[in-house]
Amino acid sequence: MAIIKCENLVKVYQTGTITVEALRGIDLTIGSGEMVAIMGPSGCGKTTLLNCLSGIDNVTSGKICIEGRELTQMSDTKKTNFRATRMGFIFQFYNLLPVLTAVENVELPLLITGTPSGDARKKAQSLLDAVGLSHRAQQRPASLSGGERQRVTIARALANAPAIVWADEPTGDLDKKTSDEIVALMRRLNNENKQTFVIVTHDPEVGAKCDRIIYMQDGNIANSSDNSNDMSSGNEL
Repeated sequence: MAIIKCENLVKVYQTGTITVEALRGIDLTIGSGEMVAIMGPSGCGKTTLLNCLSGIDNVTSGKICIEGRELTQMSDTKKTNFRATRMGFIFQFYNLLPVLTAVENVELPLLITGTPSGDARKKAQSLLDAVGLSHRAQQRPASLSGGERQRVTIARALANAPAIVWADEPTGDLDKKTSDEIVALMRRLNNENKQTFVIVTHDPEVGAKCDRIIYMQDGNIANSSDNSNDMSSGNEL
């Protein structure tokens, strides 16, 4: 069953007299529970696609449906609320608040969406335990390693039990061993929770551990491969 679907998605940036066509009519479907990698050279539109699909960026034209709801027709307020309750985000550089402890960073999305503080703290502790970091709950980000910070970020992304987790270069700032551990953690959480993971990455080893790789080039989808390396051409997936 499709959880993400976009049709003829176009994103154009205008800077002075310069026009950049970042996305050129993307058609894409991602099934519920899939773990998908989006790959391609720098500047091909990977992050732009992720930002448009998640509602962070507005599109120039086209249609995006998430869980059957048309994102492109929502007001900014409705999109913000939809992201907060149905989506989680993992970034390369963590985006953790430095003045908060690990557990406080994880519980923040819960507090924002109205979860009582006691319940939010219990859920945050449980999530840190799920990512193997309960013993570091009271540490601030500066005291954590890169891999530990990313585990906190993953726990925070899962706080509101989102249907979709978006990850933009989640291993880009990590060494290979730590990168392998983080991808294995995301794979385990994907299998256990049946949540959809969409991962932008340059790393072919990360892509190989996903269910499917979507290759982009010059604002288009060039092709797609599943984990058995069957290839299919075209822009409709």
